[in-house]
Amino acid sequence: MDGEAIETELADEVLSICRTTVGDELRSITYFTDEDVEQLYLRSDLDRTADLVGFAEHERLGFRSQSAYRNTQLGEYGATIRMFENGFLSRVIRNDHGVWVTTDPMSMERFEELTSALESVLEDHDVMIVGGE
Repeated sequence: MDGEAIETELADEVLSICRTTVGDELRSITYFTDEDVEQLYLRSDLDRTADLVGFAEHERLGFRSQSAYRNTQLGEYGATIRMFENGFLSRVIRNDHGVWVTTDPMSMERFEELTSALESVLEDHDVMIVGGE
């Protein structure tokens, strides 16, 4: 969590997407890989007491889950949404990196918009790494 887990351009895009799509319901944004975790945003009325490393360990299980759901009748993996007493956690993973976003309650359509936008930016970032740009 030293601010170097994510490239500045990707961090800015993820933050912009989440703020635009989720709006005032946005609680937090965290980027993670197998080795790193970095909180990109935390709403000012929330405490910095979350165990990001513990959350990351749990959300990293999604790296393996991506392959478990391949070639099923459900179709391509999109996102995982978890409901809690005080909000929701939505996780989007593409290849070797992902983002989890916590929100206040909002419509399923907005979760779908958020997932689509995050998928796109994470996939674009993969192309940039592979392409060497």
